[in-house]
Amino acid sequence: MLSSFDDYFVHQTSRPVAVPATTDRNAYDRFWFNGYTDDGSLYLGIGSARYPNLGIQDCGLTIVHDGVQYAFHASRRMPDDPSDMTIGPFRIEILEPMMRLRVVLDDNETGIGADLTWTPRTASFAEDFQLLGRGQINSHMEATRFNQFGHWTGEIRLPDNTIAVDRLWGTKDRSWGVRPVGDPAPPGAPRRHRGLKFFWAPLHWDDHITHMGVFEDADGHQMHWDGFILPTYDDPDDIPGIEDPGIERLMRVQHDLTFLSGTRRISGGRLTLDRVDRDQVVIDLEPLLTARMKGMGYSHPTWGHGHWKGELAMEGESWRLDEVDEMSPENLHVQSVVRAICGDRTGIGVLEQIVVGPYPRYGFTEFLDPAQ
Repeated sequence: MLSSFDDYFVHQTSRPVAVPATTDRNAYDRFWFNGYTDDGSLYLGIGSARYPNLGIQDCGLTIVHDGVQYAFHASRRMPDDPSDMTIGPFRIEILEPMMRLRVVLDDNETGIGADLTWTPRTASFAEDFQLLGRGQINSHMEATRFNQFGHWTGEIRLPDNTIAVDRLWGTKDRSWGVRPVGDPAPPGAPRRHRGLKFFWAPLHWDDHITHMGVFEDADGHQMHWDGFILPTYDDPDDIPGIEDPGIERLMRVQHDLTFLSGTRRISGGRLTLDRVDRDQVVIDLEPLLTARMKGMGYSHPTWGHGHWKGELAMEGESWRLDEVDEMSPENLHVQSVVRAICGDRTGIGVLEQIVVGPYPRYGFTEFLDPAQ
């Protein structure tokens, strides 16, 4: 199975690029993006992935605006060539590798569309290799993930509105490896569900970015964590390469969060970033808007990742933010747009969060009890 990539020096195995190195059914290769305004009045989320051992390629695009979250979902039979990143009216175009790209959702029956160009303000940087086994979470996960900070320009089209996008701050998240996707395999011997606690906070500042992420167990042990500070560049031509020698790796990341009564999402909190031989960075967070990750397929009851929907299928949906069932399992995985305050500096970003299972540190004693 040859593809266009086979003409480049990119091979990691003796097989063609389109033939995955693993037979694991949960193999995946994913783009993920977000975007948001300074005041939290608009949120954008985009996800698209290829599942080489399932033969499926899917995507989701979601917008939160004026009290409503809109979502476009689509899925198709996976094309043979990995360079084909289309799913019906949706496509990703790489304009300049590791720099500029374009996401397009052409006009379609859902009334949701977009034409957006990504411009970076940082180099790309890789988080540590993620390796979480069944002894830590409910399923096996191993992946490489890299991030980049930048902004979007273009337009977003909703069924009754078109929004011009001049400068939407955001994050590019690119990952691949093995993680739970598609229909579950036969479970074998019964296992106790271990839950999941995950916090991920990419934050934009005027001349730098901060980034932290952590997986924790119920006792607060950090099974995996990442923390970085990177310089930003007003002109993308000044970015010193794919990676930046000016990156600073943190020594430790900590969080102290408060949760909104009746939910498992934050009402505020503080991040503490410990640096090597430098003063720690203390950041207070103020949530401005919350987006449900199901808008991009995460935990969606019918549009979850890697499910066969036919040769090509698409659907649009929307819901009011004030009518969401906060404790429904499909609504627990969220991103909150947050205002970040560090001394006399103010930044903007998101805190992604999912808290499932007991978490005594924050007062959760049952598998799905809400904050009091």
